[in-house]
Amino acid sequence: MDELKKIQSNFEEKFQNVKSKDDLQNIKTEFFGKNGQITLQFKTLGSLQPEKRKEFASNLNKIKGDLNDKIELKNSEIENIEINKKLKNENIDVTLPIRPYHQGKIHPVSQVIDEISSIFSEIGFSVAEGPDVESEYNNFTALNTPEDHPARDMHDTFYLEKNKKLLLRTHTSPVQIRSMINGKPPFKIIVPGRTYRCDSDQTHAPMFHQLEGLHIDKNITMGHLKGCLDYFIKEFFEVKNVKMRFRPSHFPFTEPSAEVDIGYKIENEKIIIGEGNKWLEILGCGMVHPNVLKNVKVDPRKYQGFAFGMGIDRLAMLKYGINDLRAFFETDYRWLNHFGFDPLDVPTNYRGLSK
Repeated sequence: MDELKKIQSNFEEKFQNVKSKDDLQNIKTEFFGKNGQITLQFKTLGSLQPEKRKEFASNLNKIKGDLNDKIELKNSEIENIEINKKLKNENIDVTLPIRPYHQGKIHPVSQVIDEISSIFSEIGFSVAEGPDVESEYNNFTALNTPEDHPARDMHDTFYLEKNKKLLLRTHTSPVQIRSMINGKPPFKIIVPGRTYRCDSDQTHAPMFHQLEGLHIDKNITMGHLKGCLDYFIKEFFEVKNVKMRFRPSHFPFTEPSAEVDIGYKIENEKIIIGEGNKWLEILGCGMVHPNVLKNVKVDPRKYQGFAFGMGIDRLAMLKYGINDLRAFFETDYRWLNHFGFDPLDVPTNYRGLSK
């Protein structure tokens, strides 16, 4: 908490000297940019003890909201000063028609990434990132994928070299490998990002978005996995009760593996999540295969864990009633104006990474 007070004090000191929009942008970058002071604090949540994590996350979100409010207010003040200055120094023809004004929208994919990151941050997950161009080892071999696996074929994967050493990652799981190679257990991360596969139709795109989750520690079980996903589904879809089942499946990097289905029904041509006798598959998961742990020099006799992966675009389609994946990438302003979000008009269950 001392660190948060120090950040707030540092902000107040610099905020007093803000005179222009450039000064304000510099403060936003320093505190809320990719490596900003507030942003870095969110990345430390996974390393805190459970009993301290919730209180720390709550205080951090409150401070972030307060600082954002001050920035927005100051921005309005600066704009008013600039307008008054122009009114005083310029001759304006008040009979001229107003200029057309278009406010930008937050893309549904960006919105859903922030929503999911906020939900998982509350239970101790931190966000990890990695490159879109990956080695075959990180993308396949280290993840226990056999040499003859169909995913390694040229018609499924975008290879950048004839010898297949470099490729566009087919999932965000390589970031799990990078995180475990470069760190020491326990690990508790989520990895949102772009992924690429040779596929294109109404429900598939050559480039799409996935989110992986990984939790490695001592004595982790399938029970922890089920509890984690149950919490996420209820929070994301805003349902108090949801039917969820684990259906046996197979992935090279987990054992046992499962597809996760949730109950739903169709009412007035709309999908109602959590009710009804129909089942809808939303993600894959399982316990991390011992071979994967061995490949990153983690002792599987001492540490166990679970992993899960989900399609961000598909979750956005389900939650916000979008029926064609291709529309996400067509840059149609009319579509974005309909399905996009105003920067300050976020869903009621969205708690945290911006006001």
